[in-house]
Amino acid sequence: MNKEIRDLVYTGLLVAMALAVSLIERMIPLPFTMPGAKLGLSNMVIMVTLIIYGFSRGMLVAALKSVLLMLIIGFGPSFIYSFAGAIFSTIMMWISLKYFSRKFKIFSVIGVSIIGAVSHNFAQVTAAAFILKSLMLYTYFPFLTLIAIVTGYFVGLGSYNVASHLEKIDKYI
Repeated sequence: MNKEIRDLVYTGLLVAMALAVSLIERMIPLPFTMPGAKLGLSNMVIMVTLIIYGFSRGMLVAALKSVLLMLIIGFGPSFIYSFAGAIFSTIMMWISLKYFSRKFKIFSVIGVSIIGAVSHNFAQVTAAAFILKSLMLYTYFPFLTLIAIVTGYFVGLGSYNVASHLEKIDKYI
């Protein structure tokens, strides 16, 4: 199979997986009730995409997942928060992955994932503060950060395992 066609098919599958995981994640009840707090499992797909395919493909998967999710659940402020979080966290994960994980070996994939989770929350709070015209929303950020550290750890662990297996498989295809 042509490499370009294979990469296009993989990208479509990654978008579909990110969307499916995001929809399933919306149905998982959390043991605590905090608006904006969720597991971030769809970020695992975006992280794997960044590791295997790089920035442009990762950004494409993140953007398409957010837009398709909006088409399914409807447009509203949650779309703006989600989209801002997805784009900013993807940028921050790529910068962290490229410079602090691969080049200088400061962070592992788990550290990059935690940076992505915290960045996602920061972008969401910033978007909400802008829309609602209230800087008081930033007082909520430390609580979201604590949750992001925990969820980012597990998303990073899963991303590392999935990406390492996919890279091994890709060598034989």
